[in-house]
Amino acid sequence: MRITKQISLCNLCGSLCLCGGISSKKIHHRDTENHRGFTEKIIFTIFTLLAPVVVAQAQVRITIDHNDNKTANAEFKFARVPAPARNDAGAKAILRLVDAEADGNSADIGALNDGLLPDAEDQPRRNFFLNAGTGGGRLRMDLGSVITLAQINSYSWHSGSRGPQLYRVWASDGTSPNFNAEPKGTVDPASCGWKSIAIVDTRTDEEDGGQYGVSITDESGSLGKFRYLLFDLYPVEVADNSGNTFYSEIDLVAKK
Repeated sequence: MRITKQISLCNLCGSLCLCGGISSKKIHHRDTENHRGFTEKIIFTIFTLLAPVVVAQAQVRITIDHNDNKTANAEFKFARVPAPARNDAGAKAILRLVDAEADGNSADIGALNDGLLPDAEDQPRRNFFLNAGTGGGRLRMDLGSVITLAQINSYSWHSGSRGPQLYRVWASDGTSPNFNAEPKGTVDPASCGWKSIAIVDTRTDEEDGGQYGVSITDESGSLGKFRYLLFDLYPVEVADNSGNTFYSEIDLVAKK
């Protein structure tokens, strides 16, 4: 079964916000008081997560796996997405909140690359998630030097609506003359030296809860040569204040 989802990129809230297509209900928008704009509608087709999924965009491939609440496991083993690794290329990356608020119950941002995984479905201190009710956030990974990146893998786990993932990832080698290493949420990264790599959306009309594994790759074997990654994290629902995903880990794999 195929499910077509419509996501609206809300210019009222800057490049960070995808809230328009998530829900019409109220949410804390960024910088909306003195701004006006229009909505660009972007249509993405995703497959049901009852089986592993591969979505192709040009040469970039997004593989999505889902373990439901009955099959979720502490090792984060999936059918097609590799399990998290302790010694991946992003293990020593420096993570920084560029324009985001961590929830008071969340683990430190370092939980995203410390190799320590939750072993149960609802462990706030083993996951990183944004503040309740916020409409998204932006964080950056600095690898310290340019590497040839083969994979970006992300993992999440929650028994309910905080399980699915919805984010956009950008990358840069940092050499552009107009490079901005910390673009705020109202700044389009494409205007300051960043390249859009992929938009990930693991939501479906099926069960939300469980573990999600995502692997972003390229048919050529290389996503490019980069030092920095920028993640725009979006809430997966705004029916209540608990729409921000419990992200367990982000792994990077260098091309050999």
